[in-house]
Amino acid sequence: MAASAAPGTGRRTARICRWLFVPVAAPVALVSTFRALPVEWPVLAVQLVAFTPWLAAPAAAATLLAFLGRSRPQQVLAAVLLGCQVFWLFPLDAREPAAEAAGTPVSLVAMTINAEVGRADADGIVALVRGRHVELLAVEEFTPELEGRLTAAGLDALLPYRISHARDGAGGSAIYSARNLTASGVIPDTRFSMPVARLDLGDGNGAALRVVAVHALAPAGDAVDQWRSDLDSVAGADNGSGPLLLAGDFNATYDHREFRALLAGTGGRRALVDVAASQGSRLVPTWPMRDYRLPGIALDHLVTSPDISSSGYSVHRIEGTDHAAVVAALQIHVP
Repeated sequence: MAASAAPGTGRRTARICRWLFVPVAAPVALVSTFRALPVEWPVLAVQLVAFTPWLAAPAAAATLLAFLGRSRPQQVLAAVLLGCQVFWLFPLDAREPAAEAAGTPVSLVAMTINAEVGRADADGIVALVRGRHVELLAVEEFTPELEGRLTAAGLDALLPYRISHARDGAGGSAIYSARNLTASGVIPDTRFSMPVARLDLGDGNGAALRVVAVHALAPAGDAVDQWRSDLDSVAGADNGSGPLLLAGDFNATYDHREFRALLAGTGGRRALVDVAASQGSRLVPTWPMRDYRLPGIALDHLVTSPDISSSGYSVHRIEGTDHAAVVAALQIHVP
């Protein structure tokens, strides 16, 4: 009796696994479709794609269920889904700075932080600037009240040059610097202010770094078209020559086609480098740091032209905001 019961138990286990496979694999297949096809998906699909890296676990579970269920079609589907997740976790298109970048490097430590409508702890920001020897700081959701608190906390003594577009609410931005900073306008046609500045590199030859404080509108509700427009406008800030730094909250991850298009330099523009991806840290989350019960994703980026190399990329939590600060040491190659 015991010997004859085993085959029946095995068949029952296989049948259960085949049933369980469907609810485990279905969301992986759906989001993978959104990730794979170069289509302007509606807002919900855009939001789901941001969490693509977290699909690796259910994809692995679906693969196990497919083999326990002894279903060849399920095994094939599971293998394809798992293969896609592995490919996207370790993308081949993560660019390194150009090897041929020549010239004397000028070192600069850069940082960006979304202050969540000015609620970020000013003392925490200043302590991080001081501790990491930050020389360039981009702040998003920069309010007049936060500006005053940062001054009181001593930021002006560390970074005396400032371009301030302070606003109540989420629309303000600022660029602080230890080096001479000149305003060069704003990115056009955006909901949030994105100031552009020229940073004097002090090499004696007049070399400068073009800096943009980036804050793209979040792809929520009916704002997904504006989000795409914002990313296109940010990409257009590259004039094709000279060192460039885009620093801020892109509200986009490496899994978004729109962000990869910005990096790819479509439309005749040069390819750009996501510092986190080039340092093997693109999966380190920068949001949400609190409040939301969601898996962490990387929305905040330092993006450079290929004549800038980087090191020491790190992510730091700041009290009072749901975004983390991002810091990296840049080596700007000046001809």
